[in-house]
Amino acid sequence: MAPPAASQRYPSPSQPSGKSEVSDLKTQLRQLAGSRAPGVDDSKRDLYKKVISYMTIGIDVSSVFGEMVMCSATSDIVLKKMCYLYVGNYAKGNPDLSLLTINFLQRDCKDEDPMIRGLALRSLCSLRVPNLVEYLVGPLGSGLKDNNSYVRTIAVTGVLKLYHISDSTCIDADFPATLKSLMLHDSDAQVVANCLSALQEIWSLEASHSEEACREKESLLSKPVIYYFLNRIKEFSEWAQCLILELAVKYVPSDSNDIFDIMNLLEDRLQHANGAVVLATVKVFLQLTLSMTDIHQQVYERIKSPLLTLVSSGSPEQSYAILSHLHLLVVRAPFIFAADYKHFYCQYNEPSYVKKLKLEMLTAVANESNTYEIVTELCEYAANVDIAIARESIRAVGKIALQQYDVNAIVDRLLQFLEMEKDYVTAETLVLVKDLLRKYPQWSHDCISVVGGISSKNIQEPKAKAALIWMLGEYAQDMSDAPYVLENLIENWEEEHSAEVRLHLLTAAMKCFFKRAPETQKALGTALAAGIADFHQDVHDRALFYYRVLQYDVHVAERVVSPPKQAVSVFADTQSSEIKDRIFDEFNSLSVIYQKPSYMFTDKEHRGPFEFSDELGNIPITPEASSDIVPAQQYEANDKDLLLSIDEKDDNKGLSNNNGSAYTAPSLESSSNITSQMQELAISGPAISAVTPQTSFGFDDLLGLGLSTAPAPTPSPPLLKLNPRAALDPGAFQQKWRQLPLSLTQECSVNPQGIAALTVPQSLIRHMQSHSIHCIASGGQSPNFKFFFFAQKESEPSNYLAECIINTSSAKAQIKVKADEQSTSQAFATIFETALSKFGMP
Repeated sequence: MAPPAASQRYPSPSQPSGKSEVSDLKTQLRQLAGSRAPGVDDSKRDLYKKVISYMTIGIDVSSVFGEMVMCSATSDIVLKKMCYLYVGNYAKGNPDLSLLTINFLQRDCKDEDPMIRGLALRSLCSLRVPNLVEYLVGPLGSGLKDNNSYVRTIAVTGVLKLYHISDSTCIDADFPATLKSLMLHDSDAQVVANCLSALQEIWSLEASHSEEACREKESLLSKPVIYYFLNRIKEFSEWAQCLILELAVKYVPSDSNDIFDIMNLLEDRLQHANGAVVLATVKVFLQLTLSMTDIHQQVYERIKSPLLTLVSSGSPEQSYAILSHLHLLVVRAPFIFAADYKHFYCQYNEPSYVKKLKLEMLTAVANESNTYEIVTELCEYAANVDIAIARESIRAVGKIALQQYDVNAIVDRLLQFLEMEKDYVTAETLVLVKDLLRKYPQWSHDCISVVGGISSKNIQEPKAKAALIWMLGEYAQDMSDAPYVLENLIENWEEEHSAEVRLHLLTAAMKCFFKRAPETQKALGTALAAGIADFHQDVHDRALFYYRVLQYDVHVAERVVSPPKQAVSVFADTQSSEIKDRIFDEFNSLSVIYQKPSYMFTDKEHRGPFEFSDELGNIPITPEASSDIVPAQQYEANDKDLLLSIDEKDDNKGLSNNNGSAYTAPSLESSSNITSQMQELAISGPAISAVTPQTSFGFDDLLGLGLSTAPAPTPSPPLLKLNPRAALDPGAFQQKWRQLPLSLTQECSVNPQGIAALTVPQSLIRHMQSHSIHCIASGGQSPNFKFFFFAQKESEPSNYLAECIINTSSAKAQIKVKADEQSTSQAFATIFETALSKFGMP
């Protein structure tokens, strides 16, 4: 049904029904513009409120702009504020109307009332109209010299706004020098803080193209300036104190006495009621004493009490922020916080995110002296009504057990969890029992006796089911019904949707076959047949591998699939030490809350596949020919190509390479004959025949073990030295990449350690930079990464440009080099390959 006509719609009581109400407002404002009758200001207020309310709900009231300006001639500060709000809203979108405001704003900047002067100056600078910049310089200069501190504070902020509108006008008026003078001599702390904030931003932006700005920026970190701020820090607001403390973190002390002087000046800031001030002070203490091991440990002892006090005295959000920083410190020095483990016990009224973080901290501080108390507390949480917290508590118990603290009692506690009639408790416990058995095989008898009584039908979670299947295969000789449980699971193969479970079923069936062949023969044949016919590539490849290795030699198959059990001494950490150190360097920032370095959530290249900086967005990628020389004209037609637009053809080529193996796995369509042979195996038994060994058997490709032939020795690097501090503008790189001919194209292998380390582009960027090869643009995610590198000769300004495409599936890197000096391009390529070959190596 069509909507009713405009005349038939019911008007909203909160909005004008048409232009008539706005016109009435305009008429009433014009009548009151020159009136000085008693009570006129009250009438103006009512009209102003209507205008502001209409503006707030999105109604265009720009037609009353002139009348609003005319009515601003009043001493009523409330009217002034509403008028300034209206003007600031419509000035940027209506530059022509903004000219009407200049006269009355400049007049108000000279008003006797400092509040009106400050508000007028703020509104004048908030117009953000480039054509009106010339009208800002005079009022700002007067505001910076005003006798009232409020006006000076507004003027300092106005200088920064002026810089963002027209940086040249701000610099030509010498406002930065005026701000520096105010910063060092003004008596008002807020004015000083605003000057510091504005100068930091202005000089940081100017430093990219001005040496003088670089020197001025460095002068903020000089000893006199730092001590000037620290001696006055008590006068500043909390925001300003954090600003000064962030500046103090960057200061490099001259000697140990300098360090102790700064810490003495900031000692009382640790007792501040504001958590941001305390954390900023803690960061200063930690950074100053990094090179002093004994003092650094004493700092941990000193900052412990203030942080624990803040955790218990603030809101849940503040507690979480403080706990995140405490967690970082606990991981670095758990023995210092071991005696305070009770502070990390969960309270019944705390939100789940705080409880989860406390559980992680209890795990971190556990040692020989407090393990019993901590595990007892964690076991209480296993019956928590919050299922997520119950799961986390069980995981925490398992993590403590893996740290070799009071293992006997912890294993008994975990086995008691299996007796609880709760599916999620049983699921989490099974996963932990699996890890415990991998580290402590001596506990297999006690664990298996309890696990054997668990029905696989009651376990639905894939990880838990996979853990149970692993134990059935690993300890088949100790579990009497293991072959029959596996047989039942294999019969329901089609009902199992998790590829992880199907992969474990294949391996468990193989292990059980080697230990109890007569009972498992039929189940193994069924599993291999179902696996080869499976549509999941990993399941298909593993089943095919198991079948062919059984055909080759059953004894070889046993050594490959079921080698002698060895205890796992150390489990891999989820975060590398490099990332943890990077997070510690960014203490008192969101990096600690997110538990990842800032580049992982700020750089565009880590937000998704093939994202990169806007400045390099038009670097061309072209399908260059394999010849040695490519005309520069070929690049002009492809300027809009994305930096990381890797064709599907290239991906398929990389994937089909199979690490150089001559073996190619058959497709699903060609596996029907193998499936029939599996059925024969299930009926006739393991008729394993000796087969001539095949040198090209692709074991590494099928299982993804990353095995490859020994790489050829890399040639010694030539006598070419690169400049470690090379610099190249993105625009210059872009121009050179278009103009220079292609010097050489070659492909090389990347070692397995390098492939494992290449989780994000940043890891390779830092490695290559340590070899004086710098990255100008990068991006992508597994399996395809693309990089643009540059380097320069140490002795002369000769540039080398390189494009590197790495496919982690094939472990290959394609390198294209362009150089100012064609004769030395091969030498640079050798250095590049040598550096790349060392990526990921210890």
